[in-house]
Amino acid sequence: MNSGRQVSGGAPIPPGLHLVATPIGAADDITLKALDLLARADALAAEDTRTARKLMDIHGVKLGGRRLTAYHDHSGAAARAALLEPLKTGGSLAYVSEAGTPLVSDPGYALVRDAVAAGVPVHSAPGASAVLAALAVAGLPTDRFTFLGFLPAAAEARRTALAELRAHPFTMVLYESPRRVSELFSDLVNILGTDRPAALCRELTKRFEEVRRGSLGALAEGLAEAPKGEIVVVIGGAPKGGAETGDMEAALREAMQTMRVKDAANAVAGALGLPKRQVYQAALELEKQR
Repeated sequence: MNSGRQVSGGAPIPPGLHLVATPIGAADDITLKALDLLARADALAAEDTRTARKLMDIHGVKLGGRRLTAYHDHSGAAARAALLEPLKTGGSLAYVSEAGTPLVSDPGYALVRDAVAAGVPVHSAPGASAVLAALAVAGLPTDRFTFLGFLPAAAEARRTALAELRAHPFTMVLYESPRRVSELFSDLVNILGTDRPAALCRELTKRFEEVRRGSLGALAEGLAEAPKGEIVVVIGGAPKGGAETGDMEAALREAMQTMRVKDAANAVAGALGLPKRQVYQAALELEKQR
C-alpha cells in the first residue's frame, strides 16, 4: 500500500479511486497533480492502455511493477470488483479515459457508482475537458449551460431530441462525429432556426485547432466539405420572448415537417411545457388538414 509514499509538498496520496483528467490534445496540458498520481498510485486503469502508456512515456512517468488495467465501456462487474478490491484496504487507483475528464462522455460512471456503494473514497484530479474548452472560445453565454453529449445517431431520434430543446434558454454544448456534423447542422437549421448563434469547434488544443463562429445558417453553409477531427458544437439558448417560443400550432407545423405525428407532438409538448394529450390532438387535426 502507499501509506509511506509521499507526493509533492509532503502530503500522502489519499487512498481510493482517483479520476485523473488527461489532455484532449496537447500533451503539455496535463496537470502536475495528474502526473504525480500517475507516478505514485498503487495501480492504474485506463480506457485505452496504449494511449495511457504513450502519455506516461512523453512525461517520463515509469510504470514500474504496477498494474495497468484496461477499463472501458465493455468492462463488466467482475472487472470493476477486481479494480476496487485493493482500495477497500487503503490502496490507490488512478483512472484515466482516452482523453479529457473521465465520465464526461467517457467511461467511468459504473466504476464510481460501485466505488461509492463499497465505501471507497473517490477523488477528482481536474484538468482538460473539451466541454469547457469549447465554452471558453465560443463567445456565447457561459453563466448557465447544458451539456448534451452525443445526440442520437438516428435521424428521427436526433430531430425529436432537438425539437424538445427549441425553447431551452441556456447555451447548449454537444459532441458530434465529423461524419454526421453536416446532417446535424441541417437539422439544427430546420428545427432551431437559421439565426441562432453558434460555434463549431474542431481539434481543440491540437495542431489544426479551428473555431468557426456565426449563425446556424452560416455555419451550415460552410459544411459542404465535412470537417475532420474531434467536433464540439456550442449553440446559443432560445431568445426570451422570441419567435422560437411561438404558439403550439406553429411549432407543430414545423416539427411535423421532419417527424411523425406522435413524435412531433411529444417534442412540442416538452418544448412548450404543454400537456401531451392536448398537443397530440392538435397534431392530429393538423394532419387531417394536410
